[in-house]
Amino acid sequence: MDLLEYQGKQLFAEHGIAVPSGEVASTVEDAVAAAERIGYPCAIKAQVLIGGRGKAGGIKIASNRAEAEQHAGAILGMDIRGPRGEGPFRVDQVWVEGGSDIASEYYASVILDRSEKKLLAMVSAKGGMDIEAVAAEEPGALVKEHIDPTRPFDAAAARPIVDAAGLADDVCDAVADVLAKLAEVATNEDATLIEVNPLIVTADRNVVALDAKVTIDNNSLFRHEGLAEIDAEAVADPQEAMAKEKGLTYVKLDGDVGILGNGAGLCMSTLDVVAQAGGAPANFLDAGGGSKAEAIVDALEVITSDAKVNAILFNIFGGITRCDEIAKGIVEASGSLDLKVPLVVRLDGTNSEEGLQILAEADLPNLHQEKTMLGAAKRVVELAKADAAA
Repeated sequence: MDLLEYQGKQLFAEHGIAVPSGEVASTVEDAVAAAERIGYPCAIKAQVLIGGRGKAGGIKIASNRAEAEQHAGAILGMDIRGPRGEGPFRVDQVWVEGGSDIASEYYASVILDRSEKKLLAMVSAKGGMDIEAVAAEEPGALVKEHIDPTRPFDAAAARPIVDAAGLADDVCDAVADVLAKLAEVATNEDATLIEVNPLIVTADRNVVALDAKVTIDNNSLFRHEGLAEIDAEAVADPQEAMAKEKGLTYVKLDGDVGILGNGAGLCMSTLDVVAQAGGAPANFLDAGGGSKAEAIVDALEVITSDAKVNAILFNIFGGITRCDEIAKGIVEASGSLDLKVPLVVRLDGTNSEEGLQILAEADLPNLHQEKTMLGAAKRVVELAKADAAA
């Protein structure tokens, strides 16, 4: 589970990390009222789970009430895409934050290194920049050190990492303290990623987290009542919310070809093959192993609720999953959901012959069978383009 910036900062504050004062707002009126209470200058910051908000126009500085109203009105409701084309993400909330007098910008993070089964602490004097670019162009500017889980990681233990990063001498103790507290957040809150970029030094030499990127392990939410409430209240994409309610693994994408497979690996391969065939997948949906007819009906309900979907590809390799159950689900869904988009079905594996027989006997309109994954991908792309042109 990814936290919004303001949620991450609230979590930081609970662990004693300094953050700027701020308030969250969902309307222009509330944002202006918050700005009046906080004082000017203040920042109006879009709250979406994506980087690159500033370049996309999602962060503005307001010097007075009129600017606060103007910026909040422009940012609320806007769609923001990430630096790699992710999204768009609609802005439904802004974080109104007191202005900071910035003297220096650093970078600090603590992430879970799964290969080493340890937390990895990272510090750089080049904050406020794309840290991936810094790591690629100037590897020595990013100091990395694994945290020994058998020893306390306090400010004294963090100090050598900070020293190696070449930060200003007078703030090294404070930055080491922040790094230790970030590790505390990761450990106590079951976070797999914590990133502060930038971690600023103010003109009066205070160290403050000006941003917060936090990812929590979903499997740990039963241990964290407050974080579980955030997850329950999160504003989700309608299709993703529906899929979550039905217990399906679903990720919405930007294309028009609906994808349903069984198993994450097969789903990912299907996305690649559809793209290879010139199509654009509309989603990733893994029905899981052992899928029954009811799960297929649920999956089709989620996929077809996306108005952009012009055709759907079923790519099923039966192992635990029985192809006859998949076929039954398709037939049942065609009767209950009034399916209007073409379906391309590729069944292989356990009970595939029985499944194909069920589909043949049902004689469903606009259903197409293919024997190979590439053939199915080419057919569904053709059908999607024809439907879009109609």
